[in-house]
Amino acid sequence: MNLGVYIQVPFCQTKCTYCNFHTGVVAPAKYRPYAAAVCREISNVTARSDIATMQGTAVDTVYFGGGTPSLLEPATLAEILDALKECGLRMPQNRAPADATRGESARGTPEVTLEADPETITREKAAAWRAAGFNRISLGVQSFNDAELHAAGRMHRSRDIFAASTILRSADFNNISMDLIAGLAHQTRQSWEESISRILEIYPEHISIYMLEIDDGSRLGKESLAGGSRYSADAIPSDDAMAEFYESACARLDRAGYEHYEISNWGLPDFHSRHNQKYWRREPYMGFGAGAHSFDGNKRWSNFHDPAKYASYIETGISPREQIDVVTPQEALEEELFLGLRQLGGIDIAAIERRYKVNLGERLAPLRRNGLIELEGTQLRLAKDRLTISNEVFVELLGEGAGRA
Repeated sequence: MNLGVYIQVPFCQTKCTYCNFHTGVVAPAKYRPYAAAVCREISNVTARSDIATMQGTAVDTVYFGGGTPSLLEPATLAEILDALKECGLRMPQNRAPADATRGESARGTPEVTLEADPETITREKAAAWRAAGFNRISLGVQSFNDAELHAAGRMHRSRDIFAASTILRSADFNNISMDLIAGLAHQTRQSWEESISRILEIYPEHISIYMLEIDDGSRLGKESLAGGSRYSADAIPSDDAMAEFYESACARLDRAGYEHYEISNWGLPDFHSRHNQKYWRREPYMGFGAGAHSFDGNKRWSNFHDPAKYASYIETGISPREQIDVVTPQEALEEELFLGLRQLGGIDIAAIERRYKVNLGERLAPLRRNGLIELEGTQLRLAKDRLTISNEVFVELLGEGAGRA
């Protein structure tokens, strides 16, 4: 089984009002020292006995996420990729032949993704990214409505998205992903449909649509829960409206030829996110950087979230890990269920019952009666008309334990 690698870049130009990630705004002078710490963590990989079994493993996906990795200088990003090639992991060549078709390029090469914000993209950067080995860009679009972008604290505007996509295409990027958020402040059915129309004009290979999360981990969520109006919290659409936006997008993307393969993700044929599928399929991946997570099939571990603390530990030769957890059979079973059911293809429930020596019939029966899940042969999947309440389905499925493993 091939390995995925994740590189965390926890820096942004501004903190979006809805963001609940461990990211921050720091002086650009701190970018390069942080990247040097990431390179050093990567170079130490051969000394880490707990991942010795991964040595020599082929890496077929690399994902630079954040944060905003496109803030780093292209030469710095290239140095991190070079460190990966030198650390004992097998990094195959990732340039497709010049005459490869769109689909052939996606199938025949490893997937090397860089998350980027539209306003950070220049022709010089895009050319340098391509030369370094990046072949997929995940563009943080969120909306094509300038009022929604302003309220969310985003720095780009609609025109920047179109400019960025033109630059990326001219730099030979034929695998572009774009994100939208359903439920932003000031969003209406009309503005949502306009955003869908604009993204279909660009026609990226991959589209992610996320429902706005309301929790106390973000400024907007905290203000909304308190009943306040700062950050336009009083202009957030209702839950019913968000569900309508999502369902409309499902129909329109389907008609446009996109395959809905995971609750929040659509791709043209051969352009599903291979890296993210590793998470949903519980395949091994290694993470480097502050707050990065790893999984070897039996245990999960994560680094300290604070970039300064992380870099200090790396510099002094101390492990940057904050937490190591051995995954119990019960936890593994629950992960198989809720991660697997996020995929619209579903899961082979009979194979899971055999693997974990459980009988899930009693647990699944009420969910089937209520039309929340569908069973076709041994293939179990969420009902398509219940995708907007998937979290509630997962809570009901796992609330009392999924069985005894």
